[in-house]
Amino acid sequence: MKADELRKKYLNFFKERGHAIIPSASLIPENDPSVLFTTAGMHPLVLFLMGEKHPLGDKLTSVQKCIRTGDIEEVGNETHHTFFEMLGNWSLGNYFKKEAIGMSLEFLTKELKLPIEKLAFTVFEGDKDAPFDKEAFEIWKNLGISEQRIKKLPKKDNWWGPAGETGPCGPDTEMFYWSGLETELPSEFNPNDKRWVEIWNDVFMEYNKTKDNKYESLSQKNVDTGMGLERTLAVKNGLDDNYKTELFFPIIKKIEELSNKKYDGNKKEMRIIADHIKASVMILGDEKGIIPSNTGQGYVLRRLIRRAVRYAKILGIEKNFTTDLLEPIIKIYENIYPELKKNKDFINRELEAEENKFRKTIEQGEKTFEKISEDKNISGKEAFLLFSSYGFPFELTQELAKEKGFSINIEEFNQEMRKHQNLSRTSSVGMFKGGLADASEETKKLHTTAHLMLQAMRMILGNHIEQKGSNITAERLRFDFSHPQKLIDEEKEKIEKIVNEQIQKKLPVWFEEMSLDEAKKIGATGVFEHKYGEKVKVYFIGKDKNNFSKEICGGPHVENTSELGNFKILKEESVSAGTRRIKAVLE
Repeated sequence: MKADELRKKYLNFFKERGHAIIPSASLIPENDPSVLFTTAGMHPLVLFLMGEKHPLGDKLTSVQKCIRTGDIEEVGNETHHTFFEMLGNWSLGNYFKKEAIGMSLEFLTKELKLPIEKLAFTVFEGDKDAPFDKEAFEIWKNLGISEQRIKKLPKKDNWWGPAGETGPCGPDTEMFYWSGLETELPSEFNPNDKRWVEIWNDVFMEYNKTKDNKYESLSQKNVDTGMGLERTLAVKNGLDDNYKTELFFPIIKKIEELSNKKYDGNKKEMRIIADHIKASVMILGDEKGIIPSNTGQGYVLRRLIRRAVRYAKILGIEKNFTTDLLEPIIKIYENIYPELKKNKDFINRELEAEENKFRKTIEQGEKTFEKISEDKNISGKEAFLLFSSYGFPFELTQELAKEKGFSINIEEFNQEMRKHQNLSRTSSVGMFKGGLADASEETKKLHTTAHLMLQAMRMILGNHIEQKGSNITAERLRFDFSHPQKLIDEEKEKIEKIVNEQIQKKLPVWFEEMSLDEAKKIGATGVFEHKYGEKVKVYFIGKDKNNFSKEICGGPHVENTSELGNFKILKEESVSAGTRRIKAVLE
């Protein structure tokens, strides 16, 4: 089976069962400060899972592109990836466990024709917060699954959420497939046996976690599912290695050619290079235009590119190579993610620049190593300093130390690395408290203010102004927009004045659902149009449709601008070529 066939089969299966197909959202979350990247198909749907009405109804399905950075160090085995695609279906208060589990098993066995004897399942065993998920357990049994193939596991394995500190959460049931090549299947399912590969997860959001850590029953019970495209494709094609699928092997072949080495015998290095450069291309190719830097998403991007270069050096690839992998990656995804081809020159330029920078860094690191090691051995802490401050790979430090006849305290280095990873993991999981799942009144106010500000900027700076991204906490609004030059003080003052005038006018805030074409006809502004479905919500600020602002948006917003307070721009700065950033507050 081809990847495109699997995507279509999944979406059509759920479309036939009343689900609306929604397009993939950007990899960079919109208006959510709690994470760096879109990590799952549910991420762009948090507001709707919390009760906002989705314009396409209460049954949805999608193929969502995702980035997960919490386990970069695990990349190198058969099944871990930084970039992956998640097939998902959602019920927003419509069907629940029986229907979700039934459709999952039907898709696996009838559509994908996976033998039922090679499947196994887990359910939540229960704890002080919530009881054993007996309902899910019994549903699997009633569908003909033996008790030996259903394991009860604790919260760390079979519970999702909440996305923020509070909000919807609940037990899940996970589906595993036996990837072992042995002819005899084990009769009992052992979740610790790595030959059982997790391919699908159905989450049942039936609780709300409160600020005082109580788990209350939700009035709107949701289903959120996620199936990894890469793992499922490998399983369906009888492969025990995701990197042998069409989604990776053309990249691997190019790495073989560049290194003059074979995949067998160099699997770990080639997997890391293929994974990291693919993820980098996806981030660079995203419409929001992230570039390598020392903070946030740019830091993750820089780390991925440099880690790939480091492993290429281990393979003996000494010349610049990252742009050589761009062509096979674009070819794999050109039909589903056309933005890669559209942004090819930008991706090429940024990969080349970052690789050049890192190769210079390696030269500087070697010189610094020579200075530090002139009259003494290098400690684990100093080796880590070379790694963290200069980006100098530990393996290179070890090689140079070996040439000088001394070793490095690996445990001391690892201790420093663990501290660094904890910080890195924290930044990839949650940069700020809050986020969409904790949509406070303050967040709603700033979200509404962003609409006023965008319209004011278009009036003062011109209609070329488009939102490139936003990041809202309860304390402040951060807004990225397209503009070629720095704003002068007079322009900032005029924007502030217009926004504050609309606040003082006490304008109503309301929405209508309409087709995307209708929204365009009435002149509504929209962010990243490729993400919208056939029907959208347009939020109006003013007494009628021709009043101050009309913008395609999911919500949430205040009901009247009089709730907002005084608008103040704190800072305006450059993010990248052609993209500026404003930080603003309500006083």
